[in-house]
Amino acid sequence: MNSEDMKELKELIEFLKENKIGEFDLERGDLKVRIKFAQEGGQTDLTSLARLLSAQAGSAQAAPIVLPEISAGAVAQAAPVTAAKSEEAQESLHVVKSPIVGTFYESPSPGTPAFVKVGDQVEVGQILCIIEAMKLMNEIECDASGEIVKRFVQSGQPVEYGQSLFAVRPR
Repeated sequence: MNSEDMKELKELIEFLKENKIGEFDLERGDLKVRIKFAQEGGQTDLTSLARLLSAQAGSAQAAPIVLPEISAGAVAQAAPVTAAKSEEAQESLHVVKSPIVGTFYESPSPGTPAFVKVGDQVEVGQILCIIEAMKLMNEIECDASGEIVKRFVQSGQPVEYGQSLFAVRPR
């Protein structure tokens, strides 16, 4: 990573903190970064994270940098993951991505159960969530049959075009 990339990453972390975004994935070429903040109400120590990233900038790695969950006041150490291991895990999962920019909602209205949760079996065409864009509620349907193994975003969180929403283990 060059110094310009490091500066962008630090700005991204500040943006995520300010907007209370709990989890974020970034992929650029060979670089893969996952940032996940703990759900606690405390503040995250981003200075330590910035130091960790600065140290990583000095070493040219082909393997992605994975930043595990960051708890309030402490930063977990970065654990490099081999590209082969990462690709193997991704090959077995189908990722449902956002087709639009908007706000993610897991249920049809506040207080009602989520459309799907981790562990649910889903079919092609089944509604997974709603993304609100310009006051229009857009139902996002599953495009693969299988089991929901991960939800990448929280209800009420803004999402971008192409952002990962769910991981499905195909049948």
